[in-house]
Amino acid sequence: MHINLLHLGRISYAEGLAIQQQVIAARKQGLIEDTLLLLEHPPVLTLGRNAHRSNILASDELLTHRGVELHEVNRGGDVTYHGPGQLVGYPIIDLRGNLPGKKGPHLGPVDYVRLLEEALIRTCGDFGVMTQRICKLTGVWTIAGGSIREKKIAAIGVHVSQGITSHGFALNVTTDLRDFDWIVPCGITDRQVTSLEFEADSDRQPTMETALNATARNFGRVFERQMLWCNSIEEILAQPA
Repeated sequence: MHINLLHLGRISYAEGLAIQQQVIAARKQGLIEDTLLLLEHPPVLTLGRNAHRSNILASDELLTHRGVELHEVNRGGDVTYHGPGQLVGYPIIDLRGNLPGKKGPHLGPVDYVRLLEEALIRTCGDFGVMTQRICKLTGVWTIAGGSIREKKIAAIGVHVSQGITSHGFALNVTTDLRDFDWIVPCGITDRQVTSLEFEADSDRQPTMETALNATARNFGRVFERQMLWCNSIEEILAQPA
């Protein structure tokens, strides 16, 4: 058993969504194995199923001027931001497969999210950034100290249809954190966002390449699968399942 791994580079949100839909359709038909798409997006705001438009603070004029797109999507969660320097992951996983922690016919969505969080926690640890979960606040957070509250370093929002997952996670690597001023990230008003670049020591600074490799490695370890690097979406779709 393996997980296909494809790095798409920086592509538009619409193109990423279209590729994701291709993979989902093939996975539902049993034509391919589980797949992890890793990519970056140009600046875009996405609104999940529970989103409130009031959590977008920037005016339509400002967003248009900055070339920021807006998309309503079927993942869970509120409003979030994607942009350059942020590693986005779309795992297309069959929760009925042989997965760690599965106790019944399928892995529950909450348990699946816990696995995503664990992979990202380990990835942050590779750069010397200690992170954690916070009860009832999905995602990955820095550890508080003194008067400093936890900061969100990775957001997670997923969708499950016919046992197949879509959407996924966004890890701030070298993201320009000022762009988060356009929104109330995930509708949370009392905590800030941060990035690996901001939190890591000077001798362990991340690049997108090192963060991508660490994420892929830890994803394989947490999901107990071999990660199979692929060169194109066509190569994945041509593989026998």
